[in-house]
Amino acid sequence: MSALLRHVVLACALAGAVAGAWAQSRIYSCVDAKGRRLTSDRAIPECSDREQKELSPLGTVRRTIPPTLTPAERAVKDEQDRKLAEEQQRQAEEKRTQKLLVARYPSQTAHDAERAKALQPVDEAIASSRKRIAELQDQQKKLRTQADATKAPPEAVAKLKRQLEDNEQQAAAQARTVATQEEEKARITRRYDEQLVRLKRLWGQQAAASAPVTVR
Repeated sequence: MSALLRHVVLACALAGAVAGAWAQSRIYSCVDAKGRRLTSDRAIPECSDREQKELSPLGTVRRTIPPTLTPAERAVKDEQDRKLAEEQQRQAEEKRTQKLLVARYPSQTAHDAERAKALQPVDEAIASSRKRIAELQDQQKKLRTQADATKAPPEAVAKLKRQLEDNEQQAAAQARTVATQEEEKARITRRYDEQLVRLKRLWGQQAAASAPVTVR
């Protein structure tokens, strides 16, 4: 390789190195609390409480560096970030729930059928308990008639008394069952009523979104 060629190669290599270093260099600039314009090749401690600009060698802004937060400010920001993340997660979960709800109940007919299915065993339990209460009431009348009419020995009278007490206890138990099932029925009804209000809004939004756009 000739001396001239070596000089050319070396010059190109040096130029590339200088250009690379130039491109990678950073300049930080800010105005401190005293109004002074400061510049440095690294972040400026005097401007830690305010924004700093990172500039390219040509003076263009590469990025804006926010002020360094105090521990108290950092705690406030972390709490704000936490609440924001929770709200975003809540909204995402709400959208997912709405999507599943509409998929499960595409119409009020489907929702009404599901409501009836949920209420059926409760209604059957209530009907069964009320039927049993009616049977116990009839039985109680017969036992009281026997107790009033009989002149049986004390042992027979005591047996009738025990039967009456047992009858009353069974009737009370059945009455408690009816009350519990009525509460369950009211709870289920409230749940489906609340769902229906929500679904009507979602069905309306869905219909509006799928409606054809009329161009005039």
